[in-house]
Amino acid sequence: MTAISPHAARTEALLREKFGFTAFRAGQEAVIAQLLAGHSALAVFPTGSGKSLCYQLPALLLEGLTVVVSPLIALMKDQVDFLLARGIAAARLDSSVSREVFEEIQSALRARSLKLLYVAPERFANERFLAQLKTLRIDLLVIDEAHCISEWGHNFRPDYLKLARYAEALNVGRVLTLTATATPAVARDICRAFSIAPEAHVHTGFYRPNLFLRVTACASPERISVLIERLRARSMGPTIVYVTLQKTAEHVAAALVAAGFTAEAYHAGMEAEVREAVQNRFMASDRAMVVATIAFGMGIDKANIRAVYHYNLPKSVENYAQEIGRAGRDGAASQCEILAAAEDLTVLENFTYGDTPTPEALRDLLKELLASRVAGEVFDISTHELSARHDIRQLVVSTALTYLELDGLIAATAPFYTTYQWKFLRAPEEILARFDAERRAFLERLFALAKVGRVWNSVVLAEAVEALGGERDRVVKALTFLEEKGDLELRVAGVRQGYRVVRVPEDLAAVWHELRRRFSVRESSDIARVAAVAGLVGGEGCLVRRLLAYFGEDHGRDCGHCGLCAGDARAVLERGAAAVPFTADEFRALSAAHPRALRGARPLARFCCGLSSPALATAKLTRHPRFGAAGEAPFTQVLAAAKSALQGPA
Repeated sequence: MTAISPHAARTEALLREKFGFTAFRAGQEAVIAQLLAGHSALAVFPTGSGKSLCYQLPALLLEGLTVVVSPLIALMKDQVDFLLARGIAAARLDSSVSREVFEEIQSALRARSLKLLYVAPERFANERFLAQLKTLRIDLLVIDEAHCISEWGHNFRPDYLKLARYAEALNVGRVLTLTATATPAVARDICRAFSIAPEAHVHTGFYRPNLFLRVTACASPERISVLIERLRARSMGPTIVYVTLQKTAEHVAAALVAAGFTAEAYHAGMEAEVREAVQNRFMASDRAMVVATIAFGMGIDKANIRAVYHYNLPKSVENYAQEIGRAGRDGAASQCEILAAAEDLTVLENFTYGDTPTPEALRDLLKELLASRVAGEVFDISTHELSARHDIRQLVVSTALTYLELDGLIAATAPFYTTYQWKFLRAPEEILARFDAERRAFLERLFALAKVGRVWNSVVLAEAVEALGGERDRVVKALTFLEEKGDLELRVAGVRQGYRVVRVPEDLAAVWHELRRRFSVRESSDIARVAAVAGLVGGEGCLVRRLLAYFGEDHGRDCGHCGLCAGDARAVLERGAAAVPFTADEFRALSAAHPRALRGARPLARFCCGLSSPALATAKLTRHPRFGAAGEAPFTQVLAAAKSALQGPA
């Protein structure tokens, strides 16, 4: 006789009463049962299959707080709005909330009246936030996009690496990790980090019988005509066309409009309000078409997307699975096609090589961070400034800092802002009149220190504190109090992250070598991920079966409804030879003309392949007529040519 969970009747009642569903979807009940039994769990469900219910429902049955970690502000907002509409006490703490809302959330946490709190992973870099969480009973920690914890996953985020340590420090009751894309290796990483038992790893499978997957080999110049031909041959419906580069999004959208389609570009280089308007039009339409980089789609919940085209090869097999997962969520037939050109493999590989810092840049970064420190010393940094100073991309700087934290060398304290700006909503004289003599004098001096603009007044906080002979907290509290009273509108700028030296390394060179090794392994892993895309796109046999096998799933038979099963020819991707359009003299002349930005072979290769870096952007070399002239050549080939030129005769 099967044992019935003591929570079964209550969960089914909540499912109907609070969430409006009559039955659980595949996997949901199994995950909820693990959590209510006090166990941590991993849920690997396809995009759009109801992962959020797996924590929202048990959160109502658990006594303490449920903290949800998500990197997507838009998704957090949608989830909180959904819960509040159902009478469930939920809130989100992110960079977009006002001071007033922030204070309301703090009050609710102190009163223990919140059931769910959504936060970004970066919030855990704040010691004060962690101290506050330690005063609360946290029965469930939820980590969305959990594949980001794996260094060898397709979307590694350094802040995620530390979440397992935080879960332990906060004495969390249980952890739920959620992802739509996890290979067996990544799933093992997640389970190991959070001590998740094999039976608590619930994987519902990626197979979607309503999706027709196809790969068509195309020469680059033919792709736009093939795409237009495909779009004209089928009945119209909401469509996403994914591209790699922002300029490609603009070019393809313009070509589709010229061909008579309603199409718009969407990419991270557009203003936020423009992107939001494009997304809103797409969501409201039953015919709209968006040509987008991977910036589009996270948190998109549109059930009737009829087609997803990859104009360029996807960045990884995981990205491909996520992106086609946005099609046909209503169960109706949908088309997913890759227009595969071999040149895209070179572009994807080159992006990976562009992330790897030079050994010299890593060495100088480590020296600045640790060379003259002593144990217990507190210091602060700006990742933006470190990135510019050492010509290392900001994400890579953040990753290096995370490695140093995990190795026990430094610990994050709290972020703070260097500059405070305010706009008066009441006359300064009216504000000052309400205070006693001492406080009035303090505020008068603070206002007098401000640099007065047309609308905004601003002070560099450290300078103001020194001039006032007081403490930083007093200045911040004074300005915050005035904002709460409606006297002024406040905004901040210049974020810096505080750190404390935990241990001074005995051998800084050994730390440097270990960082170099980690970034080298990361680079190799990313190159292997591009090779996996090539293998999926150009392989023989059922495409769906091979896609499922990548995620550790044995379908047991051919799908019968992908392009290859329907008789398409295998897509053969053969990269032709690409010459490096730079002579040795040109390499040397560029390096001599721009010694700060183009010192060394790797920075030169980045420039030639069109891969921006902080130094190139600062020197405005991304506008140079030769920037990206070797964009079709493999980075390794350009790097070898640059090394040879710099080692040759001057």
